[in-house]
Amino acid sequence: MELQQMRYVVAVAETSNFTRAAERCRVVQSALSHQIARLERELGARLFERTSRRVRLTPAGEAFLPAARQALDAAERARAEVAAAAGEIRGRLAVGAIPTVTAVDLATALHRFHLRHPQVRITLRSGGSEELTDQVREGVLDAAFLGLPLGVRPVGVQGRELARGDLVALVAPDHPLAGRSHAELSLLADEPFVDFPAGTAARAQSDAAFTAAGVRREVAFEITTPDFMTRLIRQGLGIGMLPAAFAAGLGLPTVRLSDAPARVEHLVWNHPSPAAKAFLDALAE
Repeated sequence: MELQQMRYVVAVAETSNFTRAAERCRVVQSALSHQIARLERELGARLFERTSRRVRLTPAGEAFLPAARQALDAAERARAEVAAAAGEIRGRLAVGAIPTVTAVDLATALHRFHLRHPQVRITLRSGGSEELTDQVREGVLDAAFLGLPLGVRPVGVQGRELARGDLVALVAPDHPLAGRSHAELSLLADEPFVDFPAGTAARAQSDAAFTAAGVRREVAFEITTPDFMTRLIRQGLGIGMLPAAFAAGLGLPTVRLSDAPARVEHLVWNHPSPAAKAFLDALAE
């Protein structure tokens, strides 16, 4: 079993397409297909179900994929460690971030890191705090920027707190509250809300504040991205709540709240590679 074969399997699993996988791996499709077929013969099991419309993992493929990723990560980590011992930072840096991160100018930080360490392959994915924490714990991500309710700590990873801040209400320009700088949570009780999906850390921040204040509210629109949330608020379909530092640049009226929901931004990591160590050091600077 060769690392290249594992790399091909991972590529097909992630793209669900042999042609796109071959393009990613920079080989002709026939060569990729031949190597995967050879691996399947060696394993005595089919890894993919192939139809004219889609490609998906078989149960055997689902079992094989995590081990293949671990083997590839271990090989890349070994090469990176050797390079680091010689004074060169290389390998990969996989970063995750919530869409509303404000404690760090992440685009600038990644740009500076790239200039300093051009041999490092940088990837970035956006997501919720829960899934990002899981991916750091599993080694899919090297580091992640999270936003959690006050008093909640990420589990199973290393980390540090970056910043704390309150959430503010965002309203449409013609909303009756648009001219107010402050309001009680109780004034929002009869308003429809635009918020993140129930069960997410982003939603828990506002839910906890309303529960503590004894105020019931209706979340009419559950949205996963702040951009779409902002568009719905601007159309007057509901009120939203976002961190004050993030809301400041959205061009909507904001209202500070008594007993406002609070958010804590965290940076988390787990068993950092040389590239991840260099990134964490750069952020600490």
